[in-house]
Amino acid sequence: MSFPVGASATIEELDADPHPLLARLRAAEPVSWIPALGGWLVTRHDLALRVLRDTRYTVDDPRFSTAQVVGTSMLSLDGAEHTRHRDAFARRFRPAETRARFTEFVRAEVDRLVGAVAPRGHAEVRADLAGPLAVAVVTEALGLRDVTPATIRSWYDAFVEAVSAITAGRPANAGDAYDRLRAKVEAALDERAADDTLLAAAARHLTTDEVVANAAVLMFGGIDTTEGMITNAVLHLLERPDRLTAVRAEPDLLAPAVEESVRLEPAASVVDRYATEDVALGGARIAKGDLVRVSITAANRDPAVFADPDRYDPRRANADRHLSFAHGPHFCFGAHLARLETITMLRALIRLPELRLAGPATPRGLVFRKPPALEVAWTPVAGRGL
Repeated sequence: MSFPVGASATIEELDADPHPLLARLRAAEPVSWIPALGGWLVTRHDLALRVLRDTRYTVDDPRFSTAQVVGTSMLSLDGAEHTRHRDAFARRFRPAETRARFTEFVRAEVDRLVGAVAPRGHAEVRADLAGPLAVAVVTEALGLRDVTPATIRSWYDAFVEAVSAITAGRPANAGDAYDRLRAKVEAALDERAADDTLLAAAARHLTTDEVVANAAVLMFGGIDTTEGMITNAVLHLLERPDRLTAVRAEPDLLAPAVEESVRLEPAASVVDRYATEDVALGGARIAKGDLVRVSITAANRDPAVFADPDRYDPRRANADRHLSFAHGPHFCFGAHLARLETITMLRALIRLPELRLAGPATPRGLVFRKPPALEVAWTPVAGRGL
């Protein structure tokens, strides 16, 4: 079989600006062999959905990048074992419980963060706002209250870098960060074994090794991708003044604007699966054991599903058909919390007068996509006046 478009793909192109390449792949080779990735890439929405739902594609493989970094977790298991790991954490993140437990905490953190930068009239969104909020929420969720945000951030930076390196075929090692996380989790379990914390509750169903691995997974979903989701949403909203004007005039448009941003540039651009048997998919013959990588980014811009897919449209009626939180058994149970954080942060930011971009910014990243930095500015205002 010949896949000339896939053969032309480079890691650099997929990292910097993958959208033109992904469009060519989706049109000509919707399931294509990508030598640079050492596997197949699925770019069409219907085929991506099929892979995410089909039990013939699994995450339970020793090559799975996250498993190489943090060990066996809900992210690298399927079937009954996946359910056991996932349920130990997911039951605490149902929509009603998420709202009840986190709404006031998130609002207070957002007010604190935005209030701190409001008088100076400028901020770098990732470092000053999105990152600290995501770290604070995960720290609160895990109950690691004696760990500084800087420490948590250093751990997840190490994990994300390791996963990205493995995806790109480079060696990676996040062992030191993992050992430090393990020590803190073990200490928290010893000190608060009888408390109703997330870790203590999970430890009633999982071993300590399993609790630690899944705590690391929550850092991927709870920190890096949420930071990216917030940053990308701010960028999309400020790229054109009419967008900001629209959401200021219609507050109910804010949630759809966030959903459209998530569709247009998902913070996690790909998910990996491995074929458990020989499979025919989209004209390709996939062999048992092959890596099958689903491009969430490409599926979310499929013109067969989304009209004018490269356009940001907060009024898009079917934006919620995106696959940015995955689908099937591995759907992100933290989606409700990530939306809460993003909407709350944007609601506070759009109150800043003359809010605008202060420099060019473009999302990039092979796996986790967001601008390396996003500078914004506004007319300085006293924090209490927000």
